[in-house]
Amino acid sequence: MTTPEAGPELVVRTAAGAVRGRREGGLTVFRGIPFAAPPVGEARFQAPRPPHPWDGTREAYAFGPPPPQEAGIQGRTGVLDTPTGDDWLTVNVWTPDADDRAHRPVMVWIYGGAYKLGHSGSPGYDARHIARAGDLVVVTLNYRVGIEGFARIEGAPANRGLLDQVAALEWVRDNITGFGGDPGRVTVFGESAGAGSVAALLAMPGARGLFGRAIAQSVPGTYFSDELARDLATAIAAEVGLRPTAADLATVDPRALPEAGAALGATMGRRVDRWGRVAPTVTPFSPVVDGEVLPTTPWRALAAGAARDVDLLVGHNAQEWRLFMVLGGLADKVTEEQAADALRLFAPDGEAGERAYRRAYPDAGPAELFERVQSDWLFHMPSLHLAEAQVAAGGRAHVYQLTWQAPGMGGTLGACHGLDIPLLFGTFDADLGNLLFAGAEVTDEARALSELFRTSWTSFARTGDPGWAPYDTERRPVRVLDVRPETVPYPQETSRRLWEGRDFPPLPLPGPGPEAWADAG
Repeated sequence: MTTPEAGPELVVRTAAGAVRGRREGGLTVFRGIPFAAPPVGEARFQAPRPPHPWDGTREAYAFGPPPPQEAGIQGRTGVLDTPTGDDWLTVNVWTPDADDRAHRPVMVWIYGGAYKLGHSGSPGYDARHIARAGDLVVVTLNYRVGIEGFARIEGAPANRGLLDQVAALEWVRDNITGFGGDPGRVTVFGESAGAGSVAALLAMPGARGLFGRAIAQSVPGTYFSDELARDLATAIAAEVGLRPTAADLATVDPRALPEAGAALGATMGRRVDRWGRVAPTVTPFSPVVDGEVLPTTPWRALAAGAARDVDLLVGHNAQEWRLFMVLGGLADKVTEEQAADALRLFAPDGEAGERAYRRAYPDAGPAELFERVQSDWLFHMPSLHLAEAQVAAGGRAHVYQLTWQAPGMGGTLGACHGLDIPLLFGTFDADLGNLLFAGAEVTDEARALSELFRTSWTSFARTGDPGWAPYDTERRPVRVLDVRPETVPYPQETSRRLWEGRDFPPLPLPGPGPEAWADAG
C-alpha cells in the first residue's frame, strides 16, 4: 500500500520492504529498487534469486550500479557517474501518482547494447517524458550483460540476462499496484538488443502472462545455437586462461571479466571461417536457443502461436547499418571488394544472393549495397518477419519504419540505428543523442516527431492501437515516421521480396552456408 507523507516524498511498501521516492516535475520517481539479490558469490552465474528483505524505509533516490560491462560506444555517457557495488539487479519507476487505486497502464523498458552494454540509469533512458505523455507508469530495469548474462558456460543456466528480465517482470506483477500501476496492463518495450530480448520473451514459457503488449524497435536476427554459443564461450574463457565453467570464471572479479569479452570481440571480425555471419558483429553474445529457457527462435515460436494473445508493435529504421559505418570510418570508403564480401556473407544464398541484390538495386554503389544488405540481414527483415509470424498465427501486429534523418555529424548518419531512442525519450542531449544530434539544432520538426513517437507508443500501451492499421500480408500497411507521417505499403518491398519465405534459424557452428537459409516452408 502507499503511505502519503507531508512534503515531496512518498513511501511505497514492496514485498521486500518499503521504499521512498521523490516528486520530480509532477512525477514520483523511485530509483535503484532491488528486484533480485546481488548475483555474486554463490549466486554468480545463476538464475536470479529473490531480493534480500530490508527493515525500515529504503531511500530510492539513486540508480543502482550498472552490471559489469565493456566500455561503451561513442555517444553513450553517464555510466561512470553511478554508484558502485554488487546490487546490479534493480528497477526504477516513474509514476504520476503512487496511488494503489490508480491502476494505470505500465510500460517496462529493456535497454539495448549488443547484449554486452547497457544501464537503466543512462541519461538517455530518463522516462519522465513518456510517463507524462501517456499518464502511465514507466519501469526501467538492469539485467546482466556480456559474460555474466549471456555466455554459455557449464554449471550455469543459459540466458541469465533474459531470466533477469523475467524476474523484473515478476517484480512488476507483484509490486506495481502500489506505484499506481495495473499489473494486468503491462507493455514491454525495447530497442536493438532490448528488442531482441522482447522477441525472446515472447517465445519464452517462463515469461507468459507477465505482459499483454510488446514493442520491439529494430529486432536483431542473431540468436545462437547451443553449439555456437559454447564455442564462443570457450574462446572467451581462453582469453583469461580458463575453462568455460562457472567455477573457473567465478575466480575472476566480475568487473575484470568483461575484458575477456572485449579482447575476443576485437578479433572476431577476422574469424568468419569459424563463426560465420556473427563474426563481423564483433559481439560474442546473443540469446541462446538452448531448448529450455528459450525453446526456439522468436519467429518459429510466434508462427506456432506462442504469443497470439499479445499485441505487437514492431519496426525498424530505414538505414540501420549507417551508424556502424560512420563510427567505423567507412561512410565514404567502402570498396567494391568489401561490398561483394558483405553481399556473399549476409544475403540469402551466398553468391546467388549477391547477384540478386545487384539486379534488384542496379544503381547502388558499394557503400549503399554494403549498408543495405547488413541492415536487411540484421534488423530490417528480422523485424518485418516477426510481424508476419505473429499475423500468420492469428495474432495482431502493427509495423512502422523511421525514415527521418539524424541531423548530427553533417547529416551523414541518415535514419540510422538508435535514432528512435532520443526521439522516443526526448533525450536529445544524452547518450546517443549527443552523437545523433551533434552540432545540430534540435528543431521544432524533431520535437514534433518526438512527441509523435511518445503519443503512438503510449496509445498502444493503453489500447493496443498506435494510430494506424494493423499489418496484414496483402496490403502490408506500415506507418512511415517522418516530418509528414503516412501509412503506406511496406516501403522496402524490393528487399522484402529478396527475403520472402526465409527463416532465421539459430546461427550454427561453423558459420552458416546457404543450406541454413532454406525456404521456411
